Amino acid sequence: MDHRHLATLICGLYAVTWLPVPGAEQTPAQDSFAAQIRPFLAKYCYACHSGEKARAGLHLDQFRSEQDVLQKREIWEKVGRAVRSHEMPPKGKPQPSGEERNRLASWVEQHLSKVNCSGPRDPGRVTLRRLNRTEYRNTIRDLTGVDYKPADDFPGDDVGYGFDNIGDVLTLPPVLMEKYLRAAEEIVEQVWAKPELRKKVFPVTAPANQPGARRGVLRQNLEYFAKRAWRRPVTQTELNKLLSLVELARTNGDDPETGIKLALQAVLVSPHFLFRVEQDPEPGQRIRALNDFEVATRLSYFLWSTMPDDELWTLAEKGKLLEQDVLEKQVRRMLQSARIRALAENFASQWLQVRNLASASPDPTQFPGFDDELRRAMYMEAVLFFETIAREDRSIADFLQADYTFVNERLAQHYGIPGVQGPEFRRVELRNGTRGGVVTLAGVLTVTSNPTRTSPVKRGKWVLENILGMPPPPPAPDAGELSEDPKVVESAPLRVRLEQHRRNASCAVCHQRMDPLGLALENYDAIGAWRERDGKFPVDASAELPDGTRFNGPQQLKEVLKTRIQDFRRCLTEKMLTYALGRGLEYYDKCTVDDIVKALAQKGDKFSVLVLGIVKSDPFLKRRGKEERP
Repeated sequence: MDHRHLATLICGLYAVTWLPVPGAEQTPAQDSFAAQIRPFLAKYCYACHSGEKARAGLHLDQFRSEQDVLQKREIWEKVGRAVRSHEMPPKGKPQPSGEERNRLASWVEQHLSKVNCSGPRDPGRVTLRRLNRTEYRNTIRDLTGVDYKPADDFPGDDVGYGFDNIGDVLTLPPVLMEKYLRAAEEIVEQVWAKPELRKKVFPVTAPANQPGARRGVLRQNLEYFAKRAWRRPVTQTELNKLLSLVELARTNGDDPETGIKLALQAVLVSPHFLFRVEQDPEPGQRIRALNDFEVATRLSYFLWSTMPDDELWTLAEKGKLLEQDVLEKQVRRMLQSARIRALAENFASQWLQVRNLASASPDPTQFPGFDDELRRAMYMEAVLFFETIAREDRSIADFLQADYTFVNERLAQHYGIPGVQGPEFRRVELRNGTRGGVVTLAGVLTVTSNPTRTSPVKRGKWVLENILGMPPPPPAPDAGELSEDPKVVESAPLRVRLEQHRRNASCAVCHQRMDPLGLALENYDAIGAWRERDGKFPVDASAELPDGTRFNGPQQLKEVLKTRIQDFRRCLTEKMLTYALGRGLEYYDKCTVDDIVKALAQKGDKFSVLVLGIVKSDPFLKRRGKEERP
């Protein structure tokens, strides 16, 4: 049956409710800003961050009350951190005393956290989420047994807040709906052509001596398929609509199998399959606790990027999944499963940005050793490293400073690690300090380089964004770029050319934060191989942070990052919570983030503490209504 005809037949069967994105809550202004903060800003900040030429586009002179601050929470969180960590004001400018720094940072923390964490919490609201390409393919695989690779030809999923599973950006353009209709036909045909797949989809068989039981069996099988596809129980009304498609085909003169396949296709193009649907609170209610099936779905797509398995489904049917001990047991089971690799491939690859290796293009003349085999090995090292921390419930501090990694022969040669043969990956111990942790992964070092050279700026920016949670602002319009003219490149080391670039006042503010972090990694070339020289110049990997902290090379950089473990706890928590919820974090999520960060610090930074903190949180287990807030 033509997929356009299929669309005409089933378009009246389903309806989707689109949900608005919540707005920002307003809080009455207070006078403390004018009394306590504006004098500090006038003394130390306005010289650079006011007027038409405010550096980094940060106009601190425009803030006149606490109300203004609360409307730009992200900016002031960064201001508070930058002042407390001595990144601001920059060197060469008047410096506040320690007491002044603490006073401003404490005021920011106190006023930005004016959410009553002891009372009812706002769990937020997730926009209706379409399955992204990976989730669609995995769900079809687990539902039907068909590995539907044409899903790779679907339009690319947009990215929001660093991830491609964010409800606000997962739109449904007409071209994608066309592909879903065609995919449903192709998938059902593949299922029907293979007896083992047909039995997976339709497990109930009619007794040979009871031909009259066939309709009842068909009803059971359609219900079984639909409830698994839609990840919830199916109503009798919905089931009758599916059966009506079977009857419609029969009255049109088609054979019974045509009608059954039409009903299966209808299930696969239903919004209840293509979207992760959650019910809003009843009228008059502000917040609703999600039911077992909705939590099972959130949990399975968070950790496995696919539909709930039989164990989750059975617990949901029995109404037991939300019991705290049961929920924790399921989380631990899922973390130890081989399926947890999905979290590494879909969360970690985007957090670490190694997914970008697919489009990395180091200059083949300068880096002839870079090929697709090495590209795949770099990616797999990052995946296996993250997966091991998750499955073995190791400390998240390993992300900063591990003494092990995973290599095969190709990657071991790239790293200069002897005694590794064959294409299989194995765990190796690291002893000399030049490797270990995500900052020194070859994949990370490659995607943060330029095709012809390293980029301390990109590498420093990566550390600020993905380890410390303090991304710099976009570059100023007049920032310019380093010259790549061969004569200029050969005239001075990269460090010297960067120092010349920083003489531009509009560039210096951000570069003094980024460059030291990247310069400490200059012993790695643009594809992450160790080197002692950059062309004819010896590598100088020494660096100094704005607060005066000095270090040299990757080993000392990792020690510095470990002293910032609290920033890393918060950064990783915020990124994983964003991924788990499928939405950007709001100010009212601070209570949840604080709880998880505190639990990590108290419980040895175990990976399971992070995941359990997310899964047991209000934002994960509850949903706010369209316009309501507690």
